[in-house]
Formats: sequence, structure tokens, C-alpha cells
Amino acid sequence: MDASQGVGSQLELAALSPPPGAARGGRAPGRKRSPGWSPFSEGVPYAVFEQDAVEWLRRLPDESVDLFVTDPPYESLEKHRAIGTTTRLKHSKASSNDWFRIFPNSRFPELFRELYRTLARDRHFYLFSDAETMFVAKPAAEACGFKFWKPLVWDKCKLGMGYHYRSRYELVLFFEKGKRRVADLSIPDIITHPRVHAGYPTEKPSAVSEVLIRQSTVAGEIVADPFMGSGSSGVAAVSLGRRFVGTDISRAAVELSTARLLAVDPRAR
Repeated sequence: MDASQGVGSQLELAALSPPPGAARGGRAPGRKRSPGWSPFSEGVPYAVFEQDAVEWLRRLPDESVDLFVTDPPYESLEKHRAIGTTTRLKHSKASSNDWFRIFPNSRFPELFRELYRTLARDRHFYLFSDAETMFVAKPAAEACGFKFWKPLVWDKCKLGMGYHYRSRYELVLFFEKGKRRVADLSIPDIITHPRVHAGYPTEKPSAVSEVLIRQSTVAGEIVADPFMGSGSSGVAAVSLGRRFVGTDISRAAVELSTARLLAVDPRAR
């Protein structure tokens, strides 16, 4: 397997490519998911790629995804890294790689346009965020057509870094396209689970994504993550009987995600 492509090397790449005559980096207007559309190899419920998030999304057909769960490396991380409150993101012995490039706030409009286009009607979109990025992301997503319901809170159970009122939570912004009821109305808006220690920088526990995926999909539906990172959302999706497709610009992330997905379901070997 070509590590630069991950599981994506086994896909029918034409299914994700613009048709002949389409503008470079663009898409054919009105391209819809057909019943036969699938980015997956036969019998394999996941596919991963190494590509910029927005460029990858532009290659997906309209309304081809049932749920987005994603965690962009948002711009505010640079501020925290610069003042030393996010030590795991430093280039050091504890974190020997510059794992990811920051996704600037200025790119949110193009990202949300593609997320809205590729998300099927009556579906949900969850965006991990911090308190600062929320005020940028929410209006940008609404401008592209999403309905914002509320911020969910992930309680990490233990204090994190900071100089005052030290953080022990992150936000998950809950958006909707069309109208879809969540599976269990008794689930609260605070998801409590310890953060991952000594893992991939900013890694989210699969258990948090599992709550979101259970609430917003049924078995067999497609969960996508254009900022795949360590593959936690993919592990959660495949473990719950959903299908997963994702990308990351980092080869290290693609290799890690591929390994984790193979551990859950080895059929791509």
C-alpha cells in the first residue's frame, strides 16, 4: 500500500474526480449522488486520502455525505502555541513533528460552502471549536445556509493549560441542513469524557465522536472528516457500523488513521 495515499490507493479515484470538462479544482453544476456512487473498495467501510480539505471536498458529489464530524486546526491555536499554553503543539522532543498546518479563519467561507454542498438534505454537521473560533465559524456557516442549533460542551474532566480560569472543556458547534431529529432526546448538551493523554496533538477521544454519530446517523450511512488527524471520528464511525471517508494534508496523520482503521476493520489489508 502506498503510504502517501493510505487506503485511498485502493479506491476508484474517478468517483471523486471532476468529470471531463469541469473547471480545474471545480465541479460540474448540480452533480448529485446516485444510488451507485461509492468511494469505497468492495467490502471496505472506509477510505482515506492525503489532500487539502477544501480541494478534497470539491471532488465529492453534491449531497454525498450523511454527517460531517471534524476538528480543523483553527487559527487561534497559533496564539496559544506562541505564548506556550498549548505545549503539545510545539516542535520538541515530546512532539517531534510539526503535525499540521493551521487552517486560517479566512478560509472558513470556502470550507463551509463545500460542506453545505456535499452534505445531504436533513443531515447534521459537528465542528469542534474553541470559544474564540466559535465567533468566526458560526456566522460563516450560517451565511452558507446552515442552521446553528447550539454549542455542545465536551468536558475533559481535568484541567488543561492556561493562566486564569484554566480550561477543561472544548465546544462542538451543532449545525443542521434541512431538518433531522436526533436519535435520543435524553442526551444532554455536555459530553463528559477524559481527553487523550500523550496521543496525537489535539486528538479527540473516539467516545466523544461516537455520541455525535449515534445521534445523527443510522448504520450504513457515510460519516466524513476533512481534517481527519488521528482518525478518531473514523474509528468511531466504523466501530458503530457506519462508513467513513476522510482526508488530511499530513502524511503522518494519514498513516496513523490508516493503521487505526485497519485495527478496527482489517478488510483493506
